[in-house]
Amino acid sequence: MAQSGPDPIVITAEGLPETSGSAAYGAVSIGRERILQTPGTRFEYLLGDVAGLQQFRRSDSRSANPTAQGLNARSLGGNASTRTLVLLDGVPITDPFFGYVPFSQLVPDTLQEVRVTRGGGSGAFGAGALAGTVELESAPPGALPPLSARAAYGSRDSRQAAAVLSGKLGSGAASAFASYDGGDGFFTAPADQRGPADVPAAYESVAAGIRGGAPLGASSALSVSARLFRDDRTLRFGGADSRSEGEDVSLRVTRQAPWAVDALAYVQRRGFSNRVISSSNFNLVLDQRSTPSTGYGGKIEIRPPVGPAAVLRLGADIRGASGELYEDAYSAATGARTEARNGGGRNLSGGLFAEGDLTAGDVTLTAGLRGDLWRIKNGFYTARSPQGVTVEDARYPDRSGEELTARAGIRWAPNPALALRAAAYTGYRLPTLNELYRPFVVFPVVTQANADLDTERLRGGEVGLDAAPLPGVRLTATVFWNELRDAIANVTVAENLRQRRNVDAIEAKGAELGLSAEVGVFDLRASYAYSDARVRGTGAAAALDGFRPSQSPAHSLSATLGAEPRQGARLSATLRHVGAQFEDDRQENRLPPATTVDLFAAWPLGQGVSLVGRAENLLDETIITRDTGEAIDLGTPRTLWLGLRYSG
Repeated sequence: MAQSGPDPIVITAEGLPETSGSAAYGAVSIGRERILQTPGTRFEYLLGDVAGLQQFRRSDSRSANPTAQGLNARSLGGNASTRTLVLLDGVPITDPFFGYVPFSQLVPDTLQEVRVTRGGGSGAFGAGALAGTVELESAPPGALPPLSARAAYGSRDSRQAAAVLSGKLGSGAASAFASYDGGDGFFTAPADQRGPADVPAAYESVAAGIRGGAPLGASSALSVSARLFRDDRTLRFGGADSRSEGEDVSLRVTRQAPWAVDALAYVQRRGFSNRVISSSNFNLVLDQRSTPSTGYGGKIEIRPPVGPAAVLRLGADIRGASGELYEDAYSAATGARTEARNGGGRNLSGGLFAEGDLTAGDVTLTAGLRGDLWRIKNGFYTARSPQGVTVEDARYPDRSGEELTARAGIRWAPNPALALRAAAYTGYRLPTLNELYRPFVVFPVVTQANADLDTERLRGGEVGLDAAPLPGVRLTATVFWNELRDAIANVTVAENLRQRRNVDAIEAKGAELGLSAEVGVFDLRASYAYSDARVRGTGAAAALDGFRPSQSPAHSLSATLGAEPRQGARLSATLRHVGAQFEDDRQENRLPPATTVDLFAAWPLGQGVSLVGRAENLLDETIITRDTGEAIDLGTPRTLWLGLRYSG
């Protein structure tokens, strides 16, 4: 989006453009205006615009344990790992060890577009796209204003600030950003369950980064991106502190014509620590003092010239993750250290992919094929007594395999007001290092790791339509069926004991509806998702057969009504509803539905300055995020914000 300031700069080293075949998969796009105008102040709130796309738990990234920030769709849940492929400027950003999405490093002010495609994926890095793909595209440095900044103050001493600088740099352009978010937080336990150790869920996060690009001749360009973040949270009890942090660097070279090329390489360093406090006597029971991990990878994609009506994508990619945990266990009764644990390993996958699109009149055909090799290696887990005596010393055999996945779609648009589409796809996902090697406790339940976990495999299909029955009105509808075989779930094996295991399958079928409309100064954007997801289980998982996966609601809805009463002004109200879901795999602890109302208002004051107000959970709905039968955790209560924003 062009802004006032210097003359526009040629966009350098952005990814290759989307192809016409992507329309066959019914992608949903969220533009920059909506990104900057959401009532929610955390990035994951924006993703709630796409109904059915959600984190593992209802908590946001101020009060959730970061490792629970898995992102899924279509109720293909059951544990906290991410089954969507999340890309930032083409780079996979999920944590290399845990598989969660580091929302704290995502600063909305820097983004141009968010594109969500539900269903299995292919193409570059497509090996992890089971429930869908979320593509985050940064605003090109040359398309940003020279300076944009915001600051706000909210309930419970909450503070936010962010700034983005952008401008020419030699023959190219560069941008830099920094953000801060912190507050005293709220009590996550209901008043009648609080004890002397309960404290508000205080939080503080910082993020910063630079991004720049320069031309390498008439049709080629180079870009470099570097980002860092740190996120500190307190989870219910005094001393129950967690920290996640990381640094990401990527390098990208693109060529536009005649042989289009996109080459990308990245490396990520991440860290995590967490202290678990007993809910009975408030002693430290687990100190996850360090979990260092590294992610790395790259891709090369070539698009040879095949004519104006066709696109051919050929390429290869590789992804690696290595990491290990260092943690100490303590007796809840005495506070004495009982065990020192260390475990970890390495995952590696790489593949070749080919995708092609062909447009013939009002019909678009698309198809893609991936062949992957993967390896799980160097897995180990050790436990030692306080005296240094080895209690457990496991060395797991290396494993490897191959996967062939594909997708295909067709879209027929007989006139500008109607398009019909259909798609089918397969996919797979390797278990994360966390699932393979790290046990954990959410008191009083212990969940064991499982180094023998198999890969998850998806197959599915959908049909849909896109319609524009009236000027300014757009309707979408999709009916889908997905089957996730060998789904990894936390399976109850004894009282207060679970283990990560492959269940036979999770089968999900349902429908997704979308509506957008503009009438005068008013606009409406709505999304609804229904998913009937059921576990198929035999053997140890037979008790789960026919149950819904945990943390998987059947119904979800998001609707935003907005207005622009004058140039630069914006008023909107957002209604969100999430249906009932179950905390556990055996459907013993039900989490009731939750409906929230949020408000956003921006009013120009002149000279590029606007007054901005936000209201999160205006009606103060009680949102239950966890219920073990003995303890309840709550989500964000009513939170009011007032601030200023500058762009110029």
